[in-house]
Amino acid sequence: MTTDLVPLLFLPGLLNDAVLWRAPIDALADRAAAAVADLTLDDSVEAMARRALAAAPPRFGLVALSMGGYVAFEILRQAPERVTRLALFDTGAAPESDERAAARRQGMDQLKVGRFAGVTTRLLPKLVHASHVHGPVGEAVKAMAERVGGAAFLRQQRAILDRPDSRPTLGLIRVPTLVAVGADDLLTPPALAREIHQGIAGSRLHVLPECGHLPPLERPDATSALLRAWLEA
Repeated sequence: MTTDLVPLLFLPGLLNDAVLWRAPIDALADRAAAAVADLTLDDSVEAMARRALAAAPPRFGLVALSMGGYVAFEILRQAPERVTRLALFDTGAAPESDERAAARRQGMDQLKVGRFAGVTTRLLPKLVHASHVHGPVGEAVKAMAERVGGAAFLRQQRAILDRPDSRPTLGLIRVPTLVAVGADDLLTPPALAREIHQGIAGSRLHVLPECGHLPPLERPDATSALLRAWLEA
């Protein structure tokens, strides 16, 4: 490893682990020294951010997806001077809507009295583009959820429910920022990415066609290319 590699901290989403980021990390091995934060151990974005910061190098770039984006905003609140650049995939800055919060609580209540089902084939169309529901991408999503497990799922859901509104702090972000989203993302649709883009001066917005909520798995080459351009800008 050479000394000119850029330190990058990757933040996974709900029920994701390091496999989410494997393809872009491998593709950027010549440019970046990558680490993936463990966001399975805490039940608040504040605690997730503290744990990630404790293990991170002094200064680093942040790459985050979905729930990881909520943690990225919290890292920027806790230690903005340590973040050199920011890449946000398929996330939002607003707090949870009442409708989504009710659905999350219902799922949490069901898990408390039953077995953790992980990501089922019925749920996959909400996460990935229709072309990826059956095949290696869908299988990878289900395997990640099984590895993360039910106890971590409950912790992550509590963190998501209680996350603060990050919209008022978007204007304070001054580092080079990429905002990317799948054109067919049903969970965090492009409108949420545009809101972030409009709030962060100088940010770049990219919408990936024929892609759902998980670009690093669904469009690994395009995701890697976006991150390389972001690193070299």
